[in-house]
Amino acid sequence: MKKARSINYLAIIVAAIFLTNCGGVNKMVKMAPEVSYNVSPSVLEMHGDSVEITVSGKFPAKYFNKKAILTATPVIKTNSNEIPFKAYVCQGESVEANNQVISFVNGGGFSYTDKIPYTEDMRVSALNLKLSAAIGSNAVDLPLVKLADGVVSTPLLLEVDPKAIKAKDKFVRITNDSYGADIHYVINRAEVRKSELRQDDIKALENFIAEAAEKENSHFKGAEILAYASPDGAEDLNAKLADKREKSAQAFLTKRFKKAKTDAYKAEDFLTSKETPEDWDGFKKLMEKSDIQDKELILRVLSMYSDPDVREKEIKNISKAYEIIAKDVLPKLRRSKLNVNVDIVGYSDEELLTLIDSIPDSLNVEELLKAATLTNDLDKQLMVYQTIIKNVPECWRGHNNAGYVYIQKGMLDEAEKAFEDALNLKKDNTIVLNNLGVVNHLKGDLAKAMEYYDAAAGAGDEVSYNKGLIAIKTGDYAKALDNEYFKQPSFNFALAKVLNYSNTKNSGTFDAALGILNKIENQDDPAIYYLKAIIGARQQNSDLMYNNLRTAVEKDAKYKSLASTDIEFSKYFDDSTFITITQ
Repeated sequence: MKKARSINYLAIIVAAIFLTNCGGVNKMVKMAPEVSYNVSPSVLEMHGDSVEITVSGKFPAKYFNKKAILTATPVIKTNSNEIPFKAYVCQGESVEANNQVISFVNGGGFSYTDKIPYTEDMRVSALNLKLSAAIGSNAVDLPLVKLADGVVSTPLLLEVDPKAIKAKDKFVRITNDSYGADIHYVINRAEVRKSELRQDDIKALENFIAEAAEKENSHFKGAEILAYASPDGAEDLNAKLADKREKSAQAFLTKRFKKAKTDAYKAEDFLTSKETPEDWDGFKKLMEKSDIQDKELILRVLSMYSDPDVREKEIKNISKAYEIIAKDVLPKLRRSKLNVNVDIVGYSDEELLTLIDSIPDSLNVEELLKAATLTNDLDKQLMVYQTIIKNVPECWRGHNNAGYVYIQKGMLDEAEKAFEDALNLKKDNTIVLNNLGVVNHLKGDLAKAMEYYDAAAGAGDEVSYNKGLIAIKTGDYAKALDNEYFKQPSFNFALAKVLNYSNTKNSGTFDAALGILNKIENQDDPAIYYLKAIIGARQQNSDLMYNNLRTAVEKDAKYKSLASTDIEFSKYFDDSTFITITQ
């Protein structure tokens, strides 16, 4: 009898526990509306290819059963899928586990952060919080809690347009050429001797004038005569000699221009001349180069005395040296220096374009590089650069610029090969390193691209811009907005401003972004107007939003479907004007 009674008591105890536990869970279900849950940000946003949320909950006093375990799982529900975040578990005071403990008497709360990869279908979605409570083996689902609608995917508007750098040409349309010769004279004379006309430099000068006169692209720029007398003799006599030598040299030049059948010499200010009666500077230079005995003494005389008569007297006193000077130095100073300048005009733009179509091999490297800048035809540009590679394979610019064109054509493997060839020709070339970064950027290897960009420091503003793009892509908007990166107005610069608002909450952010968008040179980009529409929606400025959304759609119809599922415009989804624009 006692044994049977014992069994009955045990059954009663188990039943009591079961009822108590069920009652505890049911109480938590019944009191569920008293629990508050929040999510931050209140509108979900994707940044750096992920969606990050912070979910918090607050439990009232006398809610959390001491033996209960509550599991909270945020879930993004799309039209076709459910994507869960990490679950968070809380427990009552009597549970032996390592979860956050919630007091029964005082209540409590939790907060945790998690992120998941963004997928395109999250644009139209809802964030729900799934909750389940369990006491022992008894578990129940609590009512589903909706936390937010959709995911803002505005970062996806980023225009992935890293800037490659084209090597520049050194083409100069007008170059200068000149040729000089010396006419030497006998002491105290100014006539041009026939023997002088047979000198090599004089003959070469005559040929230079004749050839320049024959060439259509050569234009005489001017001529210069510097006439000298040696520093021996009376100064007034030397002045007259220098003047006569200038005139004889001018007559010589005039005759050569006439012979070449050109009137260039008749132009005003064509000829400039200068006479130097006593050429002490020339004397000093010749002495410094000579091995004449006592030359140091003579140079000291020049430094000690400025009076030409005293100089001459002191030098003549050094009799043995002066004999050599009179024979080997002074005759070289009795001269007129002639110099003729010519402008050589290179091919015009029209001529260059004609030549790359007909005989590109006739052009030099600089002419080819210049010609490639005169056409927007990518195939023609590539042909020009391939001509450089063929004719001057050691020129890194040909390989680099071919790679630049391959990028424009979307041929990334070919571009990479061309840049590698360029880098082999010029190691550590920062322009090429930047361009290899662009290839990896476009291929999606941002880490490798950043390595190249770091190595390309100093190549130009393009490198900074490219680094800014990666900062935006990875969600580091504050870094992207560093002045180092965006030095010119651009869509991506304005986008970074808008995206960074979630960090700064600066009320002036949107007006600053609008200012950037208005300064962009190419105002035909429909993305400009779509971003302005988003700014209008965020500022609750319906006129700004509608006017710019309408323009974006007119320029590119793809923005209809984009806007119709963009949570940025969720407040307008049921508005008739919005529906009309996006239908």
